[in-house]
Amino acid sequence: MTKAIFEGKRAGETRLLAFDFGSLLAASETISTQTVAATVYTGTDASPSGVISGSATASGSVVSQKVTGGTAGNIYNLICTVTTSASQTLKIAGLLAILPEQV
Repeated sequence: MTKAIFEGKRAGETRLLAFDFGSLLAASETISTQTVAATVYTGTDASPSGVISGSATASGSVVSQKVTGGTAGNIYNLICTVTTSASQTLKIAGLLAILPEQV
């Protein structure tokens, strides 16, 4: 599975993350459907899907997803899954650290 690298975000921030499938698609292949799911990598959160805000969108080879909230100190595993016009199912995973609010 391909990996994405995300900068950490503060619990009070809402941020747009990008998953770039460009290197995985053939020249004329396009993204047909896209979803992003969240699980806890480290820490505790009874509802990790709460960090996902709205639906993922695709523009060209890039899927964007807003993330919000989260528990400070946790690291979330975000997995973006797409199906393509060539009937491929592709995934990119990335870790997102939730930082404490600044004092």
